[in-house]
Amino acid sequence: MINVLFVCLGNICRSPAAEGIFIKLVKDNNLEHLIKVDSAGTSGYHTGQESDIRMRKTAARKGYKLLSRSRQFTVHDFRNFDFILAMDESNYSDILKLDLNNKFKDKVFLVTDFSTNYTGQDVPDPYYGGEEGFYTVIKILEESCIGFLDYLKLKL
Repeated sequence: MINVLFVCLGNICRSPAAEGIFIKLVKDNNLEHLIKVDSAGTSGYHTGQESDIRMRKTAARKGYKLLSRSRQFTVHDFRNFDFILAMDESNYSDILKLDLNNKFKDKVFLVTDFSTNYTGQDVPDPYYGGEEGFYTVIKILEESCIGFLDYLKLKL
């Protein structure tokens, strides 16, 4: 079983969207028995909350269900997940700050590291923006998640 964790700041917009997109891709490829998916946030501001309603609506229009509840990333996640995919450089840095002995850095990536058109870029946080920002996030995450699944298929 390969365990994948998507991480953003509050775990109510970007990382639940990535989780929902990736779950659908895994299911569409009949890989549910091989890949487990979750999401978390570097902060605990929204612990227990559903993802942002605007993100849920945007995702639903594209065929994705966002069913997770927000939780905060913990040091235990380093051991529980094989791949930890951060939405931006700030999240990436915050995750690595918790890796006090520098043992898990090889598990942490930017989600866009697996993208063709957005490699190395941050997934913008749409929280304070308009509707178009949510569609932009979905677009970037779709491409990144497809690339990541292609990468994982080589490891299966």
